[in-house]
Amino acid sequence: MTIQIKAATGFNQGADAYERGRPDYPQEAVEFMLQSLAVGPASTLVDLGAGSGKFTRLLVAAGMRPIAVEPVAAMRTKFRQLLADIAVLDGSAEHIPVQDSSIDAVVAAQAFHWFDGEAALKGIHRVLKPGGKLGMIWNVRDESLPLMADLTRIMDPHEDGAPRYRTMEWKKAFDQSTLFTALQQQDFPYEQVGDTQMVVDRIGSVSFISALPAETKLRVLDQVRQAVARHQQAQGSAVIKLPYRSTIFWCAKK
Repeated sequence: MTIQIKAATGFNQGADAYERGRPDYPQEAVEFMLQSLAVGPASTLVDLGAGSGKFTRLLVAAGMRPIAVEPVAAMRTKFRQLLADIAVLDGSAEHIPVQDSSIDAVVAAQAFHWFDGEAALKGIHRVLKPGGKLGMIWNVRDESLPLMADLTRIMDPHEDGAPRYRTMEWKKAFDQSTLFTALQQQDFPYEQVGDTQMVVDRIGSVSFISALPAETKLRVLDQVRQAVARHQQAQGSAVIKLPYRSTIFWCAKK
């Protein structure tokens, strides 16, 4: 857990970059998730690891009034600046500060790989009503774009064992648990459009990059700028388009 805690400190340092640089999620993915979870405006929904509220805002736009739960103080501060009307609680997936069997559905956007899987599933199972559902979504980089592959090569040497979606380690908890039905999956394409600073903020918001010593972080972000410049020159455009696959997983409480 030491490496995980070390990497997670980057979220305290990088809340602003996270808000500026992280992509949103496609509207059709949000609608599909809510349909799969069988929830609507009258439902009680918890958004675990809500961060700065990237996904929470889309839930609100869809008519939901979610309860946000976020363990990182800087992220809660940013959340409250942007979503003053939505409650954000100090808590975690392992210790959700709501009553037993009181929640219709739980969602986690770009977050479950950070959780202690076994403890998180027990905590989520505790708060869900009978038959309640869990939905998770990740924006996964499409590395068929040379720039995306370059960004991965720049980041990977600094990973230092930080939890990541792509390892699929997070799925082991589901494979070993008897508390939920089998995971179902659906993918949606997505594209993030912006400029060089958007890409710099995107990489700077990665937990283990944000947690680097200042001099090392500056060097990494300079490498990002150089990679973007090469891409812009090759494409003949200053506009950057980063492709993603928005992947949804969902299951139900047994």
